[in-house]
This record gives sequence, structure tokens and C-alpha cells, in this order.
Amino acid sequence: MKKYKLLLAVLFVGALITSLFSCKKSDGNRVPVSDDQAKPGVVTNIKVDNYNGGSYITYTLPDSKNILYVQAKYQIRNGVARETKSSYYSDTLNVEGFSKEADYEVTLTTVTRSNVQSDPVKVIVHPKIPPYISIKGSASLASDFGGVNVIAQNPLKKEIGVVLVAFDKATNKMEIQDQHYTTDAVINYSVRGYNTDQRQFGVYVTDRFGNISDTLQSAITPLFEQLFNKSNFSVYRLNSDTELLSGNGWPVQNLWDNQTNGSSLGWHTQPGHVPPFVCTFNVGNLYKRSRFVVWERPDTDNNKFAFAHGNPREFSLWGSNKASPQDAVLPITAPVGAVVGDWFNIGNYTFPNPPSGLPPLAHNEADNQFVLAGVNFSVPLNTPPVKFMRVSVTSTWSGGNFAHLMELSFYGKLQ
Repeated sequence: MKKYKLLLAVLFVGALITSLFSCKKSDGNRVPVSDDQAKPGVVTNIKVDNYNGGSYITYTLPDSKNILYVQAKYQIRNGVARETKSSYYSDTLNVEGFSKEADYEVTLTTVTRSNVQSDPVKVIVHPKIPPYISIKGSASLASDFGGVNVIAQNPLKKEIGVVLVAFDKATNKMEIQDQHYTTDAVINYSVRGYNTDQRQFGVYVTDRFGNISDTLQSAITPLFEQLFNKSNFSVYRLNSDTELLSGNGWPVQNLWDNQTNGSSLGWHTQPGHVPPFVCTFNVGNLYKRSRFVVWERPDTDNNKFAFAHGNPREFSLWGSNKASPQDAVLPITAPVGAVVGDWFNIGNYTFPNPPSGLPPLAHNEADNQFVLAGVNFSVPLNTPPVKFMRVSVTSTWSGGNFAHLMELSFYGKLQ
């Protein structure tokens, strides 16, 4: 046992001495990956493939295992420089963000593991028309209910911003009204909240490189918009409507009682059914719709319902302008404008994710306030006027076998 303890002591002292001599304080200076200070060769066999807003540059690397990357330096517009790098394992550089279709000079250098640069090689690229310019060229402005409708095409699905401006009498200038960021191929949205006085509106497009198009301007007279009179609404029960929750006071007419907080009751279907979950009602008059507001069930003191439970995640609106529309079993999904019996699809909608970016079940109080405020959804301008409505819930946040909703408000014009 004594010999065993002596051996442990010797091993411990040896390990301590090794640690003291092998660990030293870092002086904070980085040691070069390589000590080779030789200047590398240049890239050769350069080829350029231009695309909208940028260019791919391919090349052959010099014969050296010490090269770390190839670097491209260029200006996308006067005074705005960019730098792109490509590793030793690639033969292509992507230079992008150019402000217009023109010739641009790109400087290429190879860089070694010792941070030694080669002589520069100049190459001329000629990118095609940048997407932000062509998107603006496809843009149009039109009158909409309570505001203006913006349409543009983004076939390449680039990340861009569409900025709406309008004349402000207080400042006597065109002021930003809305900034819409998207990658959608078809851009179609409306900005509302204006009276019916004619005013000058404009729209321009920006991209992630800070490029800004010129502005399309037009004199627009917003269309008159009114809130549907909910006192004229009534239940229009059809046999294919989903069974209501029994014994708890969640009938369809709660959808227009102007109660939106968690302490009130809305529409609730009986558990045990499969989508779509459907209810039908009469709005009392023939209206052309412009938009509607949805209030889903919010959190309460004891439960988190927002972005959860039976709240609709995906849903559709169906309408009819028949005097007495007949029952029809609605499909779980259908394209906008599809006709099933006396009913046609007004639109398919998705309730937005929590604005905070948090997962639905981990949403915060600000997300709950977003639900409490109601969420606006647009109705296409070419939608025919209707008197009868059907809400068809395709899926809920929980993916369960029931659905619930607190309140609906519709806007448009009486026909």
C-alpha cells in the first residue's frame, strides 16, 4: 500500500510539472497559419456569367496549396464598396448588389494562409437589370376601399421592400406610409385608413443592398368603405355545418356580438370532428367586401389559447349572393373563385405567426396583445358582392378535432 501511495504521488507531481511548463499565458497575437511569405500566383482562365443584379466569376486557381481564398472587391454604385470571398475549394465568386445594368470593374486577388496577396487582376462584369428596378417597372397603383392597392411582379422571388408614400398636407411633402417586405412572386396588397379625398400616392422599391428605385406616382381616390352593420346578421344553419359545442354557450351568433376578450365566448365546435370546421350566417344585405378582421381566442389568466388550441391557423371564406343558398359540403381546400353549389370561394387565409418570432406555444404578452387587437385580411377587389357567408377552418394551431373563434368584422360597400 505504501508503494502504491508513493507511485500516485510521483505521478501527480509529474503531471503538475508538465502542466506548468506546457501552459503559458497567451500574448494575444495570432500565429499565421503558414510561415510561407511567397507571393501567390493569380487566377487565370476567367469567365463571367451575368445575371439580374450580379455576376458569377469562374476561374482557375494557381498551383499552390498555400492559398486560403480568392477575394473580389468592387463598387455596386458610386462610393459603395463590397467585398466577396471564395475559399480554396471553390472556383466561383458571386458578385452582387449592382445598382444598374452597366459595366463594373472587379478586382480579384488570391490570398495565402500567411495573408499574402497576389497581384490584382481586373475583370469587367455587366450584370443584367437588377430585380428592384424591374419590380418597380411592373408596379401599379389603384384605388381600393379606404386606400390604395399595390400590385407588382417579383418572378425571381428576391428579398425586396415596397415602400408606399403619400402627400402630407402638414409637411407639404410625400411621406412614407407603409413598408412592405416580401419575397413573394406576386405582390398584391392594400394600405387603408384614408378618406375618399383624392391624394397623390407613390411607390418605390428597395433591396437588401440599399439600392432604391425611382418613384411611381399616381393621383388616387380611395373608395368609400364601411363596417357592416352587425345588428342585421343572423344564423343561417345548414346541415353540413359542424356541430356546435353543447351546453357551454358558444353559438355562431357570438361571432358578431362585439366581445373579443378572453372572458367572453365565441363560436366553438364540438370536439370529435374532422376539418373543415364550418359555420354559416347571413349578413343581412348584399355587400361588396374589402377586408375583414379576425379575433382569435386570446390568453386568459389561467390558460394560453393564443396561437394554440382550436384557434384557426388556415381558413377560407365562402360566399353566396343567392336569395336562399342551398347546402353544399365544402372541400377542405379549394382555389379562390372555386364554385361548390350556390357557394364560391372568396379567399384562403393563414393567420400570422407570433410577431415576436417566438414559437407559437412560447409566445409572449406582446403576441397576445396582437391577437386581442384583431388581424386584418384583404378580400380581392374583383370579388362579387355576397349576402351569405361561410367560415371554413382548414386547420387549427393544435391540429385538433375542433375549432373556435371569437369575433369577425367585415368592411366594404353596401350594394
